[in-house]
Amino acid sequence: MNWDRIDGNWRQLKGIFKEHWGKLTDDQLEIIAGKRERLVGVLQESYGIAKDEAERLVKEWEKSEERALAFEQALRRNGNREMV
Repeated sequence: MNWDRIDGNWRQLKGIFKEHWGKLTDDQLEIIAGKRERLVGVLQESYGIAKDEAERLVKEWEKSEERALAFEQALRRNGNREMV
């Protein structure tokens, strides 16, 4: 997954993250700001899990075909046709 693209489209994509990880607050989404390492840290804090577990969850999420489709649709709605 290209996290530079996520970072560049964060405003359009952060709702997808909030849907998947329901405990994330709007303030936490602003802290994450499209950065993978920040997502891992915030997941550790919010869910009370170890870094290894947070990393595993993010990797699992990155591989999700459903996630890829949701990202593609979000980018198309905003005039960006390139895949994430």
